[in-house]
Amino acid sequence: MPVVYRMTAGRRHEGAALRLPKQASDLILIAGDDDSTEMDQTLRQGLAWVIRLHSGEANSDDAAALRLWRERSPEHEAAFREAVTLWRRFGDATRKLAADPAFAHADVRRAPPSRAAIGRRALIGGAMATAASLAAGYLVVRPPLELWPSLQELSADMRTAKGERRSVALASDASIVLNTQTSIALRTADGPRRFELLSGEAAVQCAPTAQDPVIIDAAGGRVTALHADFNMKCLGGVVTVSCLDGSVDVACGGRGAKIVKAQQVSYSVDQGLGSTSRLDVDAVKAWQNGLLIVRDWPVNRLVAEINRYRPGKIVVMDEQLGRRMISGTFRLDRLDDFISQAESLFGAKARPLPGGLVLLS
Repeated sequence: MPVVYRMTAGRRHEGAALRLPKQASDLILIAGDDDSTEMDQTLRQGLAWVIRLHSGEANSDDAAALRLWRERSPEHEAAFREAVTLWRRFGDATRKLAADPAFAHADVRRAPPSRAAIGRRALIGGAMATAASLAAGYLVVRPPLELWPSLQELSADMRTAKGERRSVALASDASIVLNTQTSIALRTADGPRRFELLSGEAAVQCAPTAQDPVIIDAAGGRVTALHADFNMKCLGGVVTVSCLDGSVDVACGGRGAKIVKAQQVSYSVDQGLGSTSRLDVDAVKAWQNGLLIVRDWPVNRLVAEINRYRPGKIVVMDEQLGRRMISGTFRLDRLDDFISQAESLFGAKARPLPGGLVLLS
């Protein structure tokens, strides 16, 4: 027999709101009574938002309206996170909720905000206006040119903006530093030392006195460390784990590897676990000191890294330019210096556009 739950902010109670079956294909909404709680209604609105974001029709105005809806109250924020959790667990099966009469009448109350309101409270400020002018109908779930946060980033428990770094204490003997554009989801039910790296980069330190390991899930794999100092990056579905001290266990697709100081390994769901290799410790740690160290990188790779930190987006329009090699040390707070260097070193032409967008050819 399936268990019946009532979803509330951050908790689940036995009741009569949602049935969560073992099979995603069986997910349905049980129509509630007229006295269903306000949270139940808010959760249905949150689910409507998630389905909207995955519909292929969401655009930048939806992103701004969602931000305003989430800011209405802590209950709205909690309901959105509950809805995202349902989507992660059951995926497209949650679309069945939309066919239920009780769900169909859940009003997301998203009257288009005024342009003034968007200017004050929109997720991406001027970059959103730029994206809107480039084309209509961009997906929120996969934003164009990464000009605003994706659904995954919006649903994170902790997220850093471009250029931001944040230190987080997991426990008295374990801590993490989140690099730019990094999103994590906490797994508090499994203890304070477990979280999921949704995207971005984090430096993790586990003290020699630690009694319990830190466990990090990312892109279908798992990283476990007891006494270690390591860096972990998850970008585009590829995870790279770099051990700076101690040892780290990495597992993906039924395979595992132990890396030690000055070693790294990468994995992805498609390619599985790769081979262990040596790493450039100074380059891996540089971001913690506000630097980007580049040693014989193609321009395309450097631009992709700069775009993680710099507001807006640099787009390389010339394939030959993208293959040119470059070395150097860049300050993360002065990354626009690269644009002038590309002009002087390679004869490139930079065309700046609103919202920090730069076309490099």
